[in-house]
Amino acid sequence: MKVRTSLLALIVTAAAAHGQRRERARDVGIPLEGTPGPLDAITDVAGVEVGHRTLMSGSGRLVVGKGPVRTGVTAIFPRGRDSADPVFAAWFTMNGNGEMTGTTWVEESGFLWGPVAITNTHSVGVVRDAVIEWYVRKDRLHHDEWSLPVVAETWDGGLNDINGFHVTKQDAWAALDSARGGPVAEGNVGGGTGMVCNQFKGGIGTASRRLETRDGGYTVGVLVQCNYGRRRPLRIAGVPVGQELTDLTPCREPCRGPRSGLPVAIPLDFGSIIIVVATDAPLLPHQLKRVAKRAALGVGRMGGLAGNSSGDIFIAFSTANQRASRDSGLAQVAMISNDQITPLFEATVQATEEAIINAMLAAQTMTGADDVTVYALPHDRLREILRKYNRLNP
Repeated sequence: MKVRTSLLALIVTAAAAHGQRRERARDVGIPLEGTPGPLDAITDVAGVEVGHRTLMSGSGRLVVGKGPVRTGVTAIFPRGRDSADPVFAAWFTMNGNGEMTGTTWVEESGFLWGPVAITNTHSVGVVRDAVIEWYVRKDRLHHDEWSLPVVAETWDGGLNDINGFHVTKQDAWAALDSARGGPVAEGNVGGGTGMVCNQFKGGIGTASRRLETRDGGYTVGVLVQCNYGRRRPLRIAGVPVGQELTDLTPCREPCRGPRSGLPVAIPLDFGSIIIVVATDAPLLPHQLKRVAKRAALGVGRMGGLAGNSSGDIFIAFSTANQRASRDSGLAQVAMISNDQITPLFEATVQATEEAIINAMLAAQTMTGADDVTVYALPHDRLREILRKYNRLNP
């Protein structure tokens, strides 16, 4: 009980710290294309709600089952947590060394039935079961007698006691219950707590784009759990940041002491990225599959290579066509024509790129299991590099 009480105290402390907003991509002066929504977040798509549960406790030597703990759960509801109305959806995998449960039924039915939850690799099962129980406890399965939740993962074993199974169903419930609209916490929060991106501290990031009126005025929002990539290919706004910032690589504390050169448990080719794309544009599942694929281009802009050991899995949904799955007769649905879909592709690429940048900018330097430290992307040095290449907005 003492361990759990201490952990809960640290959760509250961490949540308060995460409430302090750090600079995002546009604050730093990174030149980005497209027009964001008012929040520049996935919650700019009306109805979308996001919740986090962040678990942080312990320090020093890794003891499996005790910690240190650096992990959590993030939940995204397409129509808010009070809605039982499914949305049209589709998914895509750029590289398959990862997991996203429930996608067989998404592919077959064309619908996403409930939230998308994201956690660490070895907590997918408990979170999946917790989502089902959450619905049962709320008497929300009266429409359906079964549930196949969508739960995705990335690996946080470099900083977290991943084999200690610290995420519980209560933690998953807390993420689900805390979901709300408005600004979205980024960086070392929820499922992104222990993640590493381009050998900098990674985590949760989000962004949005609003199309011009002539293109329909639709909104596209993206949320990423960023945990992929080598340092050298990293590019921001086309600038080879990874080649300029060759220091501040993961190390073992004290990082300038005799242990700093010891190998750290963050292999270069390991890592993954989960991407959730939301839109209010009326798209059918085959069109959403096309949108989901374009998220890969946003990763590519950042220098992402979808390495052999990376799990790069994306899901896209549309909040249009309400009640389409509940119509007992001939469902009447709307869709934009394929000739009008290209601006949505462009918005997805742009928002994905910015969401990844925001994840790294929001994340803070973290020391985790076995005293491994992963540094945050330094904002001041990033500005200097962008200025060197004449790519810094005034």
